Amino acid sequence: MNIHQTSLTGRGWRRGCTPSASRRSTLNAQRSTFSLSVASPALALAALLLAGCAAPIGADRVTTRQAYAQVEANALRTGKPSGETVSILHRYDLDRLAARQPDQAVRQLHQMAVATGERDLLFALAELSYVAGEQIRRSVKPWDPRDARDYYLGSAVYAWLFLFGEGKDAPPGAFDRRFREACDFYNYSLGLALTGRRSTNAVVHLESARRQLPVGEIELRVGQNELAIRFSQCEQILLVDQFRVRGLSVRNREAGVGTPLMAVWPTDPTWGMHRTVPATVLLRLPGSLAALTASRSTATLELFSPFEDVNVTIGQATVPLENDLTTYRAYTLSQSTIWKLGKMDFLAPAEHIPSQLILNQPFEPDRIPVVFVHGTFSSPVTWAEMANSLTADPVLRKRYQIWSFIYGSGNPLLKSIAEFRGALTAEVQRRDPQGTNAALRQMVVIGHSQGGLLTKCAAVESGDRLWRVVSTNRLEDLKISDAERAQLRRMFYLDPLPFVKRVVFISTPHRGSYLSAGFTRGLARRFVSLPGTLMSQGKDDMLHLVQGSEAGKFSQGHLPTSLDGMSPKNPGLLAVAEIPVVPGVKAHSIVSIDGDDRPPRGGDGVVKYTSAHVDYVESELIVRSYHTCLDKPATIAEVRRILHEHLKQLPTP
Repeated sequence: MNIHQTSLTGRGWRRGCTPSASRRSTLNAQRSTFSLSVASPALALAALLLAGCAAPIGADRVTTRQAYAQVEANALRTGKPSGETVSILHRYDLDRLAARQPDQAVRQLHQMAVATGERDLLFALAELSYVAGEQIRRSVKPWDPRDARDYYLGSAVYAWLFLFGEGKDAPPGAFDRRFREACDFYNYSLGLALTGRRSTNAVVHLESARRQLPVGEIELRVGQNELAIRFSQCEQILLVDQFRVRGLSVRNREAGVGTPLMAVWPTDPTWGMHRTVPATVLLRLPGSLAALTASRSTATLELFSPFEDVNVTIGQATVPLENDLTTYRAYTLSQSTIWKLGKMDFLAPAEHIPSQLILNQPFEPDRIPVVFVHGTFSSPVTWAEMANSLTADPVLRKRYQIWSFIYGSGNPLLKSIAEFRGALTAEVQRRDPQGTNAALRQMVVIGHSQGGLLTKCAAVESGDRLWRVVSTNRLEDLKISDAERAQLRRMFYLDPLPFVKRVVFISTPHRGSYLSAGFTRGLARRFVSLPGTLMSQGKDDMLHLVQGSEAGKFSQGHLPTSLDGMSPKNPGLLAVAEIPVVPGVKAHSIVSIDGDDRPPRGGDGVVKYTSAHVDYVESELIVRSYHTCLDKPATIAEVRRILHEHLKQLPTP
């Protein structure tokens, strides 16, 4: 049984004891008196008693947190070796050498480990190598030939052998504190070993090379799987453990072995920013220290995607991989361009990002798509907190994949609806042309505000209701080409998308937004740049099409914007509001109310409850919030509940 040992570095002293501050003046006076005469042993003892003195060994009452900090102290937390390592160093009379020259102590302890075969020494070597690496890294001597990366790599090697290597001692058990600490030394040290010498930019170099260890050498080879090939094409690879996350509530980190990384791709010309992908690197090593020392050993660097791989086989054991699913997301969102997308796509949708589906992770054929659709003056960035929180749920992460739809929220509503439906249909067809993928056909779509209107139109059958709103003529009687007739039919005759099985409306203005009327709509017409494809159809032709209809009376001779589409007086919107989702599709509603009003009173500053409420949903939750409620815990918890419910109701294969 391993006994956890703690290094005690209190305020004791080696010779005698240090007087308290309140006694120093008394002692000085006593020393002056003693200098005038020969002090007797009795007087000396009395002076010590009067001065007060703490025993050199004792147990002082402290808080539980302070006691825990002493028990859990190790080189990663304090920069000094843990009690277990100090005990090993003391056993071989290496503690003083380790304090002055930890790299020399590593070499001597390595020889002891080879000679004895004791697994305990491997943990001490892992920690002491990390300490040596830190000392060398902080060295300001430019002529120092030592490379801190050699000792970081040594720390990872020794930690691996302690955890998984062969030996006469059994591997550490689950209740051995050193087990988790050794995983941390392996993970953190491996990352530092792969950065540049004296580097401070967190750039990792994944390359095959002969590398030095504290004792000996090792050949590193990069395993060539699909992910490694893709990573070879990126702009740079960054060490996640040299970044601190801000702006998100939680940092999703799964404990295991391996070093989390993120690959940064070259600037996307469409988006004007870098895309980032997470990964975990594992260094697979020989089975024993003796084998490593006796020959020119080879170790393999293996890359894994946290979206695809959560475990790895080491020997006969299945071991979880260390994954970080937040830092890459926060790094991507730190780019200023992404925060401007909502404004750009509202004011000038024709000039910026075209409407499209964005896959937030590599496509997985056995995972159900959850599609987020943002609202007006917004972009997919508004879903960051929700996506990060949902990803923390291991069940949801394993069963779902997150997609986002971005569109020009200043476009006419019917145009955005058509583009959304077309993008979903095209993606499903591309991924599953034979129609055999069951996961793709259980899609969940979640829309906020205007995005909720797009979401609903993926799950309704409108018949000719929309057409009768915009035209007094039959579609068949119009003197237009067959292609134009087909385009109008796709826009105004909505059929449910067969692969959408559940929809969620969040703060959705089914009957319009009271900020979309009058003055606000006038501003939108003045500043919103309508798409060139819409203008090319001819303003006069479009206005002639709606002449005499309810839509024509509503538009009053103007081309519509998205705010026109969400006006409480828009006859097309009101017609869709009364159409329920089709049988076979489950619908849910999350309604935000800013204040203490009880339904049917109240609103969220943009949408009233009476507009957001619909009768045909499976559930409705009131969230006390302003309109932008996507980051609120209650909203996220309800979406999480709905996604779990969806899994429970999946048809049996």
